[in-house]
Amino acid sequence: MLDKPFTSLYNIGMKRNERKLIEGLCYDEERALYNIYDTTVLDCTFAGPADGESALKECRRITVEGCSFSLRYPLWHAENFTVTNCTMDEMTRAALWYCKGGVIEGSTLGGIKALRECEEIIVNDCKIVSPEFGWRCRNILIDGCEIESEYFMFESKNLTFKNVKFIGKYSFQYVKNAVIEDCDFSTKDAFWHSKNITVKNSVLRGEYLGWYSEGLTLINCLITGTQPLCYCKKLTLINCRTEGCDLAFEYSDVNADIAGEVLSVKNPKSGRIVADGYGEVIFDSTLYPCKGKVLKR
Repeated sequence: MLDKPFTSLYNIGMKRNERKLIEGLCYDEERALYNIYDTTVLDCTFAGPADGESALKECRRITVEGCSFSLRYPLWHAENFTVTNCTMDEMTRAALWYCKGGVIEGSTLGGIKALRECEEIIVNDCKIVSPEFGWRCRNILIDGCEIESEYFMFESKNLTFKNVKFIGKYSFQYVKNAVIEDCDFSTKDAFWHSKNITVKNSVLRGEYLGWYSEGLTLINCLITGTQPLCYCKKLTLINCRTEGCDLAFEYSDVNADIAGEVLSVKNPKSGRIVADGYGEVIFDSTLYPCKGKVLKR
């Protein structure tokens, strides 16, 4: 789903011995390493009584490895950077904003609002506990991560997720253009108002999945929880299974092929639903004409 291939993410053309090295130091002052470039920052600590902000603001072509952060806003407006095997604790508020062309791998991100207004970022093999993570970002790849968040990836676009385990609420709201594969999500109100999302080979647990979405496609997925997939446009399910899904598909334009039984279906607006069976099919008084077909395989 990325607009174009990432470039310069690993400081292309720079040999390590041609770079500056900052190693084993502790910084706590304001803008401690402001605007450094072509530099490796190794095994450093960003914490202390001065409580300074924005330690690595406006950095270019840097590698941050094995470092510990406990101060606010460490990486703002950074470009072409890697963060490897680092720890950002709960005091590292709003860690990466307005960044471009970065790789974050093998790290722990523990502060609120850890990623915002960023583009062309790869996040790999990380543990993330960060409310309001990933707002208004573009061209993001997240692979092999464990994540806890609320309002996760709000209003972001061009996303790729692989092998992600996610726990939280209100995820992927107003997201546009995403491919999600081999993931396990436990989340309420996921994909509300989203557009052009494809989810493959994944588990989606939670309530009120996908309301008001457009172009949501679920392939080989397990869907659990009450009242999923209502008020949807261009909704597609291919070889999906459901558990505990009652009052599903209300007022949705849907084309669904479901393996097994659906607990109940209510007032699909248009299209067709095919399943092995239904606990209940409800067509009652409606606000809109509902002509969706509910068929048994």
